[in-house]
Amino acid sequence: MFRSLISPAIFIFTLLVSASSFAQSNPQMVFVKGGDFEMGDNHAAGDPDERPLHKVRLSDYYIAKTEVTVKEWRLYCKEKGIDMPPEPKWGWRDDHPIVSVTWEEANDYCKWISGKTGKPYRLPTEAEWEYAARGGVKGKNYLYSGSDKAGDVAWIMENSQSSVHPVAQKKPNELGLFDMSGNAWEWCSDHLDNYIDEDQVNPAGSTTSVFVVRRGGSWDDHAYRARSTYRIGNSPRRSYHTLGFRIAMSFKN
Repeated sequence: MFRSLISPAIFIFTLLVSASSFAQSNPQMVFVKGGDFEMGDNHAAGDPDERPLHKVRLSDYYIAKTEVTVKEWRLYCKEKGIDMPPEPKWGWRDDHPIVSVTWEEANDYCKWISGKTGKPYRLPTEAEWEYAARGGVKGKNYLYSGSDKAGDVAWIMENSQSSVHPVAQKKPNELGLFDMSGNAWEWCSDHLDNYIDEDQVNPAGSTTSVFVVRRGGSWDDHAYRARSTYRIGNSPRRSYHTLGFRIAMSFKN
């Protein structure tokens, strides 16, 4: 009698856990209508490596509404049987962006979630990242992602209290994307190289540079680095407590 009562309960619990895991594996993605834009420092406010301005044409794609969170990364670690990164001074909180992951680890996450969902997730290219940060076809030419005032959209050194913050707490940009300025740096798929002064279609970046692009600035940076056109490179094997990522996906008809 006891066994006949407990078995359905265990079965239902298993279904609920399975459903929860499945939901965590399907991130919220935002459709980005492709188009033409001038990539680079269009405010004359940046560094030499943000120039020259050059025309880029992008196909339609998807990009995640937020950075990958601690909750999502913990599920990945659990299923892969690997340890979480070193715990930051503020501790692990489920709704924080995951930080302290390398470019190689971020790519492995994309492969894992692609296998789990059957969808071809990947890191965004640098051009896709900048176009999305600037609002795509809905862009209003803001300096930061969604505003000309960094504090409206970004957790940066001036307002972060020396910590990351939960995702999606600041104002979103024109596409409904959160934290593309500030909170955590974000890995892109490209290797860093100088811009070239010619039109490009779906550029994938350098194949020879040893450094990989990161974008967006972080809680530990001044507003200058949170601009949508600011770019910097790092070794793909390095990780920082300021650096995370968000995922993207090509659009298929």
